[in-house]
Amino acid sequence: MNNDYNFAFLDEGSKREIRRSILKAISIPGYQVPFGSRELPIGRGWGTGGIQITLSIIGKDDVLKVIDQGSDDSVNAVNIKKFVGRCTNVATTTDSEVATIIQSRHRIPETPLKDGQILVLQVPIPDPLRAVEPSERVTKQKHAEAEYSAMWLSLYEDLTKFGEINISSEYPCMVENRYVMNPSPIPRFDNHKLHNSEGLYLFGAGREKKIYAIPPYTSVIPLAFDDVPFKVENFEGKHCRLCGATGVYLDEMYSSDTGEKFYECSDTGFCEKNRGANHE
Repeated sequence: MNNDYNFAFLDEGSKREIRRSILKAISIPGYQVPFGSRELPIGRGWGTGGIQITLSIIGKDDVLKVIDQGSDDSVNAVNIKKFVGRCTNVATTTDSEVATIIQSRHRIPETPLKDGQILVLQVPIPDPLRAVEPSERVTKQKHAEAEYSAMWLSLYEDLTKFGEINISSEYPCMVENRYVMNPSPIPRFDNHKLHNSEGLYLFGAGREKKIYAIPPYTSVIPLAFDDVPFKVENFEGKHCRLCGATGVYLDEMYSSDTGEKFYECSDTGFCEKNRGANHE
């Protein structure tokens, strides 16, 4: 650990304040808790909310995994991992089953979370109502009154224009039949992983200064009409060219030489582990 910094970079008072906000968020699933977002050596909007949560909850015995759009090796994931490692000296891994804390941007690992695991998601815009109402004062009142008719109208307008609900990520969900929540920019494919999960989900928006949470075994249901069920991305008949996996979220790719289209697992840690298991 670099002795020029406090453990996990933030001062102890800041970490305590953030942990108090996390506890309140866990107590009221889906509710956006304001917090005093701290300055970090990273520009606002680059995941500072998630990083602050990770820095506030991580301990010396934790094992950290960081992914960006499913990849362990992207620039964002590698640099966050280096930053946290330099300030804590905690162990890191690419195996989501080994990690105690997983920080992610845009994806939830394919392997379901287990009891005791925490997934921290970086969030740009925490309030789903901002898509239909620009005023935060108004959106706060709507959440307090559970007045979500504007959101339902927005979904209906999508149906009339496109014949389907045309939301590819940040698909709004109802948490414990009370708060409509933005699940962060994860694809629709990942929404079902939030429902009744054994693990704890924490969401941090540094620029917007909000924290919210989904505790274990919490009901999280995507908004959908009775006659138009919620649908996820369809990968039927497709498989990962590296490990052969099916039933997972796949990235569509093209060969620069032949122009041939192929698919690979978005979750690189899952793919790597799956290839190892297939070769045994």
